[in-house]
Amino acid sequence: MISHVNGPGRSGSQPQGEEALLPALQRQVGTQALDDLDRQLLNALQDGLPICERPFQDLAARLDISEAEVVQRIQALLRARVLTRFGPLYNVDRMGGAYVLAAMSVPEEDYERVAHFVNLQPEVAHNYRREHTLNMWFVVAAETPEKAEAVCRYIEGVTGLGVWRFPKEREYFVDLRLRV
Repeated sequence: MISHVNGPGRSGSQPQGEEALLPALQRQVGTQALDDLDRQLLNALQDGLPICERPFQDLAARLDISEAEVVQRIQALLRARVLTRFGPLYNVDRMGGAYVLAAMSVPEEDYERVAHFVNLQPEVAHNYRREHTLNMWFVVAAETPEKAEAVCRYIEGVTGLGVWRFPKEREYFVDLRLRV
């Protein structure tokens, strides 16, 4: 997933909460920057959160830490770009919406500008660069198939580049877990 995340935490005399964790994470983004608790947290998050009034409290109890520390660590991982996105995944098509895998052929000199614009669209996720004629691939998830089409047309209109559309025809569940 490609997402633009805010930079370092707010300045202050003594870092608090997530900011106390941020400097070490910013020095080394990747698994070397993670402590054992970060790894446990990331692994637990991949298994999902319960649908309840206080899901972070439930997770905190499983990890034997406070609810506040769970939230602070997630925020620090986002700011350090260890995580690029944190939020629910919806099965949009079951709610009447649509997923469309989209691809573009973007000239190298315009790639960053186009990627930035595409990533600004709230319906766009999972933007990947590929070594191929179609060098930008992303997913459009929208409330209706018509909205997904409108997003693709908008991207085409603003960028002047064509968007190839590959609508979801069949779903495969692979239950991928990337243990940290």
